[in-house]
Amino acid sequence: MANSTVRLDFTRIYPGAKIGDDTRIGPFSLIGLPPRESREGELKLVIGSNGIVRPFTTIYAGSVIGDHFQTGQGVSIREDNLIGDYVSIGTNTVLEFGNRIGNRVRIHTGCFLEMVTIEDDVFVGPYVVFTDDPHPMNCPKYKGCKGGATVKDLARIGANATILPGVVVGRNSLVGAGSVVTENVPDNTVVVGNPAQVVKHINDLECSLGAFERPYLWEPYLADSSS
Repeated sequence: MANSTVRLDFTRIYPGAKIGDDTRIGPFSLIGLPPRESREGELKLVIGSNGIVRPFTTIYAGSVIGDHFQTGQGVSIREDNLIGDYVSIGTNTVLEFGNRIGNRVRIHTGCFLEMVTIEDDVFVGPYVVFTDDPHPMNCPKYKGCKGGATVKDLARIGANATILPGVVVGRNSLVGAGSVVTENVPDNTVVVGNPAQVVKHINDLECSLGAFERPYLWEPYLADSSS
């Protein structure tokens, strides 16, 4: 079978966009689009090597993205985003401005983030919403208020959870699906509900298949398994 070729049909790559080796850009994508009140080429966009940007994705100028980056279709990434290596952003997810995302992070389909800090090895399930403004709308001081949430290393957030402004989701914790997180989540705990409450230690979870003594006895979680 012949080697496939990279085609940039119906895609626009703006001046100032730097794309690493072997990164593929899907059709109907806008790469390096200048933000409002910026000129073409005024702000730079860096995307590392060996990435896949799938069709209908828009990535604005003014962000830096690492190697082995992947998007689903229809992703929107605004300016002032810093994204590490081996990060996956799911279909129709929106990254507004000011996010700081570490390495080996999986953000699933349909999520919304603004001014969020996510550390390494974090999983964010489908349709998770991070809020950053406690008194919308048009508060002139909101950027200096609580801001977005912080999600520590190895945390997992279940589908359809809502994370309120300024909340810290602790290291190696688990937020149950559909939870509304209004307060900080301690390290190594499981929280569920609206508002989310601690229900157990992460080591008290059970493997429903019975294949493991308990969940998360695999990489990258093993270092925390005795916490």
